[in-house]
Amino acid sequence: MGKNDKKSGDKGGGKGKGAEGKESGGKAKGAMSINVRHILCEKHSKKEEALAKLSEGVKFDEVARTYSEDKARQGGSLGWKTKGSLDPTFEEVAFSLEPSTTSSPKIGEAKTSFGYHIIMVSLRDVKSA
Repeated sequence: MGKNDKKSGDKGGGKGKGAEGKESGGKAKGAMSINVRHILCEKHSKKEEALAKLSEGVKFDEVARTYSEDKARQGGSLGWKTKGSLDPTFEEVAFSLEPSTTSSPKIGEAKTSFGYHIIMVSLRDVKSA
């Protein structure tokens, strides 16, 4: 009856679904898939240049088109990714990020065998399928 109070009833200040509730403990609770963007740089110095542009307020997708060295040059979009479908280091960072917009991104960084990644998540799907 009344035991579901702890589910995710925090005041998220959002739409009322609770899907974007507060993240306690770092990881995104229940997120099964994310719509993720990244900027991939082979060299640390290039990644630092891209971070500087983001700090200056340049939109994430514009920085990705200029600095990213992979196929995701269309604004850095990798599309929808599910848990287990990404490099484990990249995935750990990506699934811990809060959704944000390209004009005001909440970013994370990861180093993988592919290079240096600047990561942002634009949407999250929390269906427990």
